[in-house]
Amino acid sequence: MIQITEHTRNVLLEVAKTKKIYIEGSFLKILKAPPDDTEFDEYLKTCKERDSVSRKKRLEITKQVQSQNRELEKAVKKNEVLMQDLQTALNETQKAKQEAEKLRDEAVEDLDTLQKKTQFELIGKIVRVALGVIVSIGFIVTGLFITTLFLNQESAIVESTWSNLMGILLTNSFSIVGTIMGVKYATEK
Repeated sequence: MIQITEHTRNVLLEVAKTKKIYIEGSFLKILKAPPDDTEFDEYLKTCKERDSVSRKKRLEITKQVQSQNRELEKAVKKNEVLMQDLQTALNETQKAKQEAEKLRDEAVEDLDTLQKKTQFELIGKIVRVALGVIVSIGFIVTGLFITTLFLNQESAIVESTWSNLMGILLTNSFSIVGTIMGVKYATEK
């Protein structure tokens, strides 16, 4: 135990009265009041009570801070789990989006192929019908011309007519085929 000098005693009591500052901490355990000094003994008791209250407050604050830290740690862990779940969901969404785009591109390509096939088939039918009509007319006109030749009729008019008609049919057939091929070439790009 440490004995306090008269001067130190007076200073401590004066500071306590005027500024409300008291001794705290483990130092109080080794201080001892002089034997007949009840005022300093009361001062030390007050210091010990205030120190006890202050320690309890600090302990409560420490417990509160520790509790808040535990809650924050739990919240951080929960937040990390949520972030991982969110990242997983985002990755799955991106994969689904890429898959959907791939399927869409395949569908567009299939549709384009189907349209080209349909157009090609339609163009083929038109060419066959047009050429069939032209060839039929050519055979009919040629048959009439041959019939006229065998009947020994005036064939000069029939010859020029036949020649003009065959030229027109040939020109029309090339025109139809050329137009259809041009349309086909234009739609490919």
